[in-house]
Amino acid sequence: MLDLISAYENYLTKVKQASNNTITSYMRDIRQFARWLSTTEELDTVDATQENISRYMEVLEEEGRSTATQARCAASLRNYYSYLVSSGFLEQSPVTDVKVERKERKLPQILTNREIELLLSQPVCIDDKGFRDKAMLEVLYATGMRVSELIDLNVSDVNLDQGIVKCTTSRKTRSIPLYPAAQKALRLYMDEHRDFLLTDSDEPALFVNVNGTRISRQGFWKILKHYQETAHIDKDITPHTLRHSFAVHLLENGADIGSVQELMGHCDISSTQLYTHMLNQKIKQVYEKCHPKA
Repeated sequence: MLDLISAYENYLTKVKQASNNTITSYMRDIRQFARWLSTTEELDTVDATQENISRYMEVLEEEGRSTATQARCAASLRNYYSYLVSSGFLEQSPVTDVKVERKERKLPQILTNREIELLLSQPVCIDDKGFRDKAMLEVLYATGMRVSELIDLNVSDVNLDQGIVKCTTSRKTRSIPLYPAAQKALRLYMDEHRDFLLTDSDEPALFVNVNGTRISRQGFWKILKHYQETAHIDKDITPHTLRHSFAVHLLENGADIGSVQELMGHCDISSTQLYTHMLNQKIKQVYEKCHPKA
């Protein structure tokens, strides 16, 4: 695989005589994809399918990559696989139908501070599942993690003494602080309730279901929807709603955009700047509503 990627880089340099910027961006995209493919799918680039590549594009979107970055990556992979076909390494490119929709980005829905408090208070902590649900909701809002990152957490990722959770993705590892209430909820779950949900004491997953195995995205989605209903919150709450709310609430309280970008694991600052745009809109609405001459 590495020989093919190096051969393609040589082709771009000597045959296509592409610019240094083009070569750098193409090779960065291809190598990142190759690492993800090897780590996640256990495949080489010559074995990748349309499904693998579509899944990778979904991962880029979930990670907060801008539409422009996704489009460039798709172009990089398209050109790489065209080279493999023309050079006889593949019969057909798996990138034929991969498209990135350039659509206007809608502003995400945000929960108010009151709605957050209401949602977090819903789990009834009288059994193991209640304490688990409380810990999951608190950790999600405390860290702004993606749902995939939350359910991928292992016990070894938590340092309760320091009040930090370590979040690892295919790109990097970031350490995110926990506020005291989240720290307390997580400690109660881990110390007094998690073991009673387990069927295998060697299970590494932090959050487990009633069968003692790692909770799924669908499982957490159902839990969140249940608590939205019990809280009677008239908004369509998803795990990403808490992530968006986390970012906006930090910015509202004076956090700088660079720190929010780092906490959320955004590659592109433009993904984080969306939230400053939302704040500017909110300020404008307040001004128009409250200024006597507006």
